Amino acid sequence: MDFSLEVVALVIFVIAVVFVFKTINVVPQQHAWVVERLGKYHATLAPGLNIVIPFVDRIAYKHVLKEIPLDVPPQVCITRDNTQLQVDGILYYQVTDAMRASYGASNYVQAITQLAQTTLRSVIGKMELDKTFEERDHINTTIVNAIDESAANWGVKVLRYEIKDLTPPAEILHSMQRQITAEREKRALIAASEGRRQEQINIASGEREASIARSEGERQASINRAQGEASAIVALAEASATALRQVGAAVREPGGEAAMNLRVAEHYVDAFGKLAKTNNAIIVPANLGEMSGLIASALQIVKTQK
Repeated sequence: MDFSLEVVALVIFVIAVVFVFKTINVVPQQHAWVVERLGKYHATLAPGLNIVIPFVDRIAYKHVLKEIPLDVPPQVCITRDNTQLQVDGILYYQVTDAMRASYGASNYVQAITQLAQTTLRSVIGKMELDKTFEERDHINTTIVNAIDESAANWGVKVLRYEIKDLTPPAEILHSMQRQITAEREKRALIAASEGRRQEQINIASGEREASIARSEGERQASINRAQGEASAIVALAEASATALRQVGAAVREPGGEAAMNLRVAEHYVDAFGKLAKTNNAIIVPANLGEMSGLIASALQIVKTQK
């Protein structure tokens, strides 16, 4: 009898423990649990301690409210110019309504994945191959807007879509590489020709400036020489004028005229001697003994000048 009571007590204890565990539920942060009561949606449990009725309520769905990355499988898209392009992307989404995420779609992850692929094919099909590499931001924005409108009914918010890789066929890659190489060679040739052109311009400009500088230097040198010669002539004239004034003053003094006559006679004789030495013909006076005739002639010249 005592053994039976112990078994019953143990069973009651186990049932009580199970009842407590079924009643008390602790929901982690950034999680949402959907509770069904007798098979019908009843409530969404928020993070923290929650109490439910055992065997009447059950936790039907558990959702993570964090941002979740979803790898979209690669697919082949055809561009507007009929080029096959393999596109690989990644989608970021977040559950915003746990009830809709539970009952809005049987599998919202698969739904948004398929919608991302179909939208991507549609957007790529409207672009040419070259534009697909340039318009990545436009492609990402278009896909997010298209998916987010439909995903709102599933309790999911699509945050962003990023293209990881765009892979054209090998032949297209080789053609693009050749085109890039040709374009770079073209830019190199243009740059070299521009460099030569600028070099020639610089050389011509340098020569022109050097020629101008030389002509300016020659002009200034001519001016300086002319000014020097003019200054020399003026100085010589002033010196001659000063000498003449001094000579005239000396002549007016007592005995000055006689000294002047003697000086003129000496110069006359000296000039006559030099003239006789430098000419082939010998010039002599008619009477060599009368040197006084030379002096008299010199004096006569001086009187005439006076």
